Amino acid sequence: MNGSRARDAGQPLLLGVRHHGPGSAKAVRAALEASRPRIVLIEGPPEADPLVPLAAAEDMRPPVALLAHAVDEPGRSAFWPLAGFSPEWVALRWALEHGVPARFIDLPAAHTLAWERDEEDRGGEDMDGGEKDGEDGGMDAGAEQDALGEDVRVDPLGVLAETAGYDDAERWWEDVVEHRGAGKGDALAPFTALEEAMTALRETYGSGGHGRDLIREAHMRLRIRDARREFEDGVAVVCGAWHVPALRRRTGVTADRALLKGLPKVKTDVTWVPWTHRRLSRAGGYGAGIDSPGWYAHLFAVPDRPVERWLTEVAGLLRAEDRTVSPGHVIEAVRLAETLAALRGRPLPGLGEATDAVRAVMCEGSDVPLALVHDRLVVGDVLGEVPHTVPAVPLQRDLERTQRRLRLRPEAAERELDLDLREETGAERSRLLHRLRLLGIDWGRPDASRSGTGTFRETWRLRWEPELAVRTAEAGVWGTTVLAAATAKAEADAVAARGLADVTTLAEHCLLAALPDALPVVMRVLADRAALDTDVAHLAQALPALVRSLRYGDVRGTGTAALTEVAAGLAERVFVGLPPACAGLDADAAEEMRGHVDAVHGALSLLGDVPAAPDGRLRARWRAVLRTLSVRDTVPGVLRGRAVRLLLDEGELAQDEAARFMGLALSPGTPPADAAAWIEGFVGGSGGGLLLVHDERLFGLVDRWLTAVPTEAFTDVLPLLRRTFSAYESGVRRTLGELVRRGPGRRDRTDTAAAGAPGFGPGVDEARADAVLPVLRLLLGPDCDEGTRGERVEVRR
Repeated sequence: MNGSRARDAGQPLLLGVRHHGPGSAKAVRAALEASRPRIVLIEGPPEADPLVPLAAAEDMRPPVALLAHAVDEPGRSAFWPLAGFSPEWVALRWALEHGVPARFIDLPAAHTLAWERDEEDRGGEDMDGGEKDGEDGGMDAGAEQDALGEDVRVDPLGVLAETAGYDDAERWWEDVVEHRGAGKGDALAPFTALEEAMTALRETYGSGGHGRDLIREAHMRLRIRDARREFEDGVAVVCGAWHVPALRRRTGVTADRALLKGLPKVKTDVTWVPWTHRRLSRAGGYGAGIDSPGWYAHLFAVPDRPVERWLTEVAGLLRAEDRTVSPGHVIEAVRLAETLAALRGRPLPGLGEATDAVRAVMCEGSDVPLALVHDRLVVGDVLGEVPHTVPAVPLQRDLERTQRRLRLRPEAAERELDLDLREETGAERSRLLHRLRLLGIDWGRPDASRSGTGTFRETWRLRWEPELAVRTAEAGVWGTTVLAAATAKAEADAVAARGLADVTTLAEHCLLAALPDALPVVMRVLADRAALDTDVAHLAQALPALVRSLRYGDVRGTGTAALTEVAAGLAERVFVGLPPACAGLDADAAEEMRGHVDAVHGALSLLGDVPAAPDGRLRARWRAVLRTLSVRDTVPGVLRGRAVRLLLDEGELAQDEAARFMGLALSPGTPPADAAAWIEGFVGGSGGGLLLVHDERLFGLVDRWLTAVPTEAFTDVLPLLRRTFSAYESGVRRTLGELVRRGPGRRDRTDTAAAGAPGFGPGVDEARADAVLPVLRLLLGPDCDEGTRGERVEVRR
C-alpha cells in the first residue's frame, strides 16, 4: 500500500495510532519528518493548550499526565497519561522542537467531567486500540447506537488479530507494527494500511458500543475545520486509529454542532503531574492497561538489536542480585529467543520469546527470579518529573517546599524510611506524614512490624502514586498549607465523628501530627461523647487509643494534661459499668467482651508509665473489678477465667489461690462447656501454655477434669479446647505432650530435684552459677555486688 490517500490535496494528514505504542510513536515521528506539517493536532483536552510549552522544559521528564479536575469538586478528575513512547508525546515534542503550533482537539474536559459525575469506570481498552486513560471520558447520552443495534464493546485489535489467525492481540500488534520498523520506505504507508483496516471495522461495527465516541469525533472534526481554515493543507492529526474513519468522513458543520449542543459543563483546572510506569501497567482506575511499559520504553529508545540489548539488561539485574549469569548465558538466551521466534512464525523475537529464554537459560526454569525481572524491567519504577512552574493549588506548593526542605523526594518505588523522633528532622518528617494521612494523602504508611507503640522510633513505607496529586488538590479546600489543612480537617472530623472510639483515634492522630490548635476542639468533643455514651464496650474501645495518645505526647514533647483527666474519667466509667455488662452474655458476646477486658488491662498497664496518671488509684480499682468478675457466677466462664489469669500475672493472686479458683471451676458440678470456657479464658493467649508446663498442680487439675468429662459431652467441648491449645507454640505443645505421656503428679518437686530432670544434673552446681558473676559486673557496673548476691541466693533457692 502507499500513502496517497493520506496525502490527498487539501485533506488533513490523519495519523491513526495505538496509544502508548512505541511502534506508532516511531512511525509518527517519521511521518512528521517526511510531511513537515504547519500545525499538529493531538487527541487530548483543549483546556491543556496553554500547558503545551511546558512540555519542552528541561525538567519535564515523562511519564507525565495531564490532570483535569472540577474546581468545585477536586475529587472529580481525569488523567491523560503520556509516556516517552506515546505517539501523542512524540508529536507534541516534535512540534515544539520545530516551532510548529500544537493543539489538543478532543472533547473538552469540562464536558467529560460533567458527564462522568456518575461514571465510575475510567479504565479499560479504548476502541482505537489504545487505552481509556481519561481521554475517552465522554458519554453516551443521546448518542446513536452502533450498527449492531446493541451496546457491544468491540476490541478492534482483537478483531484484526483474530482475522489474521492470532489468538493474542498484543502479539499480532508486535508482529505487524513493532517489529516491522518505522521510517523505512514510505513513512505514511503504515497509517494508510491501518486506516483501511479500521474503516472496514467501523463499517461493520459502527461505533463499536462506544456511542460517546460519536460526540467526541464531532468535536474533533470541528477543531480540524478550524485548523484547516487557518493553515489550509498543512494540518496533521494524531489520534487513535479507531477515530480516523470518522474524522475522514464528510459531515456537515450543523450536524456536528447539533451533537454537541446542550452538553453538561463544569469549571475545570488542568495541569501536568508526574506519572509512573507502574501506574501505566494497571488496567483499572487511572491506569492505562499496558502490560509491559518498561519493555515498550526499551523498544522505543534502543537504536538496534532490541532483544540482545534487553537480555543484557536482564543479565545485569540478575547479577546485581547475586545470581550467576555470564556472557555465555546471554548468548544462549539470544539464540533461544530467535529459535522460538522462528518456530512460532514471528518476524523477530518479542517479549514472550525473551521471557521464555530468560526463564530457561538464566533462571534455570524458576519463576521466582523471573518475577523480579518483570517487576524491575518489564514494568519498572520510573517516575516522571514536571517543572515547578506548572499550575498547582497552594497546598501542593507547600507540600513540595516541605518535601525539599526535609529531603523527602517522592519516588515510584516503595522504600522503607526509619525515623528517630529524638532528632528534629525525624520528628518533622513524622509530623508531615501523619498530617498527610489525616488529609487522606497516603504517601506513607506506618510499618507496624517495625515501629513500636509509644517508642522514639517509627518505620514508614513510602510510595508516591499519581492519584495522590488528586488527593492533594482535593485536600486544598481545607487550607493553603499542610499544617492549616490538617488542623481544619481534624476539627471537622471531630465534629462529624459518629462514635467515641473515632474521636479518641482522632485525638491520637492529632498528637502524632502535632496539631495543637485542633486538639482543644477534639478534646471538647471527646469529653462530650464520653459523658453521653453508656455502652461499656464503646468506652473500653476508646480507652486504649486515649492511653496511646498520652504516651505519644511524652515521646514527642506534647502537652497531654487534658488527655490524662479524660482518660482517668473514662477508666472510672469502665470500672463501674463492666461487671453488670458482663452478666448473662452468650458465648460470642463473652468472647468479644474478653477482648475489651484485655484491651483495658493493657491500656492501664501503659497508663502506669505516664507520670501524670493517677496510677495507684486506677490500678487498684481495676484489680478490684477483676476480683469481682472472677467470683460472680453470672459472669461467663471465659471472663471469669481471664480475670483470674490477669490477677495472677499482676501478682495479686498466689499460685495456690489460682489453683483453688481452677479447682472450683473444674469441679464435677460445673457443666463441661462452662469449664472448657473457663480454661480458655485462663490459659488462652500468650503465656498460658507455660503456666501449665511449669505448674503441675494446674496441669493436673486440667488433666483430671478432661479425663472425667463424659463421652457424650466431650465432642461438645473438644472444638473449644482445640482452639485454646492450638494457639500455643510448637515447643510448648510438645512439652505438654511429654507431661501427658509421663502423667502428672507422679513426681513432685523434691523428687525431681533429687533424681534430676532429663538433661539436667541432680541439683544446682554453685560453682558454675558463680561463674556468671564477673560478666554481670561488667554489664551492670561496680555497684551490682549486692544485687548479684541476692540473685545468687535466689538461684540457689
